[in-house]
Amino acid sequence: MEQIFQRAELLLGSDEMELFRQTRVIIFGVGGVGSWCAEALVRTGIGHLTIVDSDVVCPSNINRQLMATTLTVGVPKVACLRERLLTINPEADIVAFQTVYNEQTAGTFDLSSYDYVIDAIDSLKDKLLLIQRATDSTATFFSSMGAALKTDPSRIRVSEFWKVEGCPLARALRLRFKHLRQRPARKFLCVFSDEHQENRGQQPADETKHVNGSIVQITGIFGFTLASLVVNDRRYLNAD
Repeated sequence: MEQIFQRAELLLGSDEMELFRQTRVIIFGVGGVGSWCAEALVRTGIGHLTIVDSDVVCPSNINRQLMATTLTVGVPKVACLRERLLTINPEADIVAFQTVYNEQTAGTFDLSSYDYVIDAIDSLKDKLLLIQRATDSTATFFSSMGAALKTDPSRIRVSEFWKVEGCPLARALRLRFKHLRQRPARKFLCVFSDEHQENRGQQPADETKHVNGSIVQITGIFGFTLASLVVNDRRYLNAD
């Protein structure tokens, strides 16, 4: 198995690769952002990964989600993503939970048992809850802001939550915190873009809520950037 990570070890060093093998990461939401984050982490040598998502693959996922193909439609996302990740590194510890993260399920996750918590949730309410719980844990927390309605990857950046500019999702979350008269327990970094495009096509007739367009060239970079935050943070801690 050492050959799988030979190129990464040449760049990062053997000590870092051993540290990655011991690192525990949990990703909430494995859609257009979270699925690519998961793949990047496993390909970089992260040895323990938990993935959480309640959805099954549908045809509209195929344009941007890693495990979504015409052959996986109807299959739980976490199941087919776990299968793929184990073909990359059969020795990795990949745990899959087909569930939604919300008020009813949040208590089943001990976030402090992980080194890193990654937020790639779409739901505003559930995202707010995860931010509250994760920043109150001992885990390092990174969050993805909105990746929809964007086409320019050069405008994807990283910033502290309260300093994110031009992102409607970040603005909505901050307004919700202010309305609740609460704040996250500590600061955390977000991946975001200040670009905003308009939907140009017709809304799907079978959708019950408004859907924003998105493409893999953007969602994938969001996911890869989240993975890089984990990898570089872990290296920094090891250097200390």
